Amino acid sequence: MGDEPVVMSFPSPDYGIHAFLWWKPDTALRDLGLVNEMGFNWVKQKFPWREIEGIEKGKFDWYRTDFIVDEAEKAGLKLLVRLDRQPFWSEPLDNQWQENGPPGDPADYGDFCGAVAGRYRGRIGAYQVWNEPNLSREWGMRPPDPVAYTELLKACYTAIKAADPDAIVISAGLAPTGTDSPEAMPDAKFLQGMYDAGAAAYFDVLGLNAPGYKAPPELAPAEAEAEEYGGGRWFAFRHVEDMRALMVANGDGHKQVAILEMGWTLDQVNPDYAWFAVDEATQADYLVRAYQYAAEHWQPWMGVMVTIYIADWEWTPEDEQWWWSIVLPDGTPRPAFDALKAMEKVSEGE
Repeated sequence: MGDEPVVMSFPSPDYGIHAFLWWKPDTALRDLGLVNEMGFNWVKQKFPWREIEGIEKGKFDWYRTDFIVDEAEKAGLKLLVRLDRQPFWSEPLDNQWQENGPPGDPADYGDFCGAVAGRYRGRIGAYQVWNEPNLSREWGMRPPDPVAYTELLKACYTAIKAADPDAIVISAGLAPTGTDSPEAMPDAKFLQGMYDAGAAAYFDVLGLNAPGYKAPPELAPAEAEAEEYGGGRWFAFRHVEDMRALMVANGDGHKQVAILEMGWTLDQVNPDYAWFAVDEATQADYLVRAYQYAAEHWQPWMGVMVTIYIADWEWTPEDEQWWWSIVLPDGTPRPAFDALKAMEKVSEGE
């Protein structure tokens, strides 16, 4: 089952970084320059549905998306676009004003996905369909539902492929967790639920999120079950291997995996994160070693790996994301930026 050849949607591994190009054009141009300076190929950017088709169905504002697509193209960078954040007009009547939640009718989302892919046919390389639907906070504060997510994925995938058949469609990055409650579903359980609902037909590459928590990137998932590392397999960067095994068991081993968020935090401030904070030198070292581990052990099935973040210009130390980023909001590099820039980029299948 796992012996069939892997379809190379991406070189293995490929190199990406999450940036925030939406609001400030001058900062966006600076940050695209930083991505180029790093020698990375992909820039990940959110295209919030609410900001594009927010007023009413079929009424689009392409001002910022046109700018981002144009400038990424000029910079010679490939775009990976995340599609979520529903407009309020699309919400179910019994679940209004949610920060991020599915629409009442998946077809509305499919129409939006198709509109984006049609406008930017051949110019956006890959799409991420939603984010962390195995957490209720990304699912309209309702219990995670792999069957309902699969419906949303199907609507978006079908529309993107009709509009731009060559675009790569990546399923939502799943949050690594062992919590099983109305607030969260373990990523492995959620993925199996997706497969049971027929999701395999509706993504080209499996999306995962892989924060390293406290563990060095080479630490085996079984070792992360020690209290020191958090007490669960999902606290290891290599938990990705558990998810890969599940893909293979479901006959999906011919597809690649994309890590849509990866990193180590410096956060000593927010109690939820401080227990697994590292220092700047360790953050730099672990990120480089994570890419090196993938190049050595995960070819050819590992695709793009997206580090978080080139910081948003308005973040402050109050924001937990500020502590994950490898560049400060004013563009000042942290040691991790310099380390990733200096790192040899090794890929198979280029």
